[in-house]
Amino acid sequence: MLIVQDVDLTPNPQALKFVMNERLLVNATRDFPNKEIAEKDPLAKGLFEIEGVVGVFYMDRFITIEKRPDTAWGPIQKGFVTFLKSFDKSTIPVEEDLPQMSSLEESEMLKQINDILDQRVRPALAGDGGGLQVVDLEGNILKIRYQGACGTCPSSIRGTLVAIENLLKREVNPAIEVISADL
Repeated sequence: MLIVQDVDLTPNPQALKFVMNERLLVNATRDFPNKEIAEKDPLAKGLFEIEGVVGVFYMDRFITIEKRPDTAWGPIQKGFVTFLKSFDKSTIPVEEDLPQMSSLEESEMLKQINDILDQRVRPALAGDGGGLQVVDLEGNILKIRYQGACGTCPSSIRGTLVAIENLLKREVNPAIEVISADL
């Protein structure tokens, strides 16, 4: 049975990270910025049934829930714990082998970028209840999409984006530009 072991605040005031007692996914991340996208995922779909939930992100051993600004956390947390008591973890859709990035070719630069993101950026974002997906690399322009708590967090749009760009300029290519696919 899935049990919440800890609840962590995130930099996003509308998102909480729930640390679970069991691994949910090994390699994948699942990001559901709205209820319609969650229709085929029983975990996310069930969480959207809780009044006030507007986003669900999960990976490894945590679930990040984002709420409407006018909704209190108490009822959401109570609904979440109640939902987990009857949720069957085996209904979570099986992970495919490491998900392939859409139609992106794995160029040497893209491989280097992903290695740096995997080692130095994604773990930090996961610590705050979020993630990062590379959407496209065209020339020296890298498009990324924030996931989970990072998706609507003001600091991810400003500070983190600049920090990622500066890191990649130092480590990969001084001409690289990083933009958010959501802007």
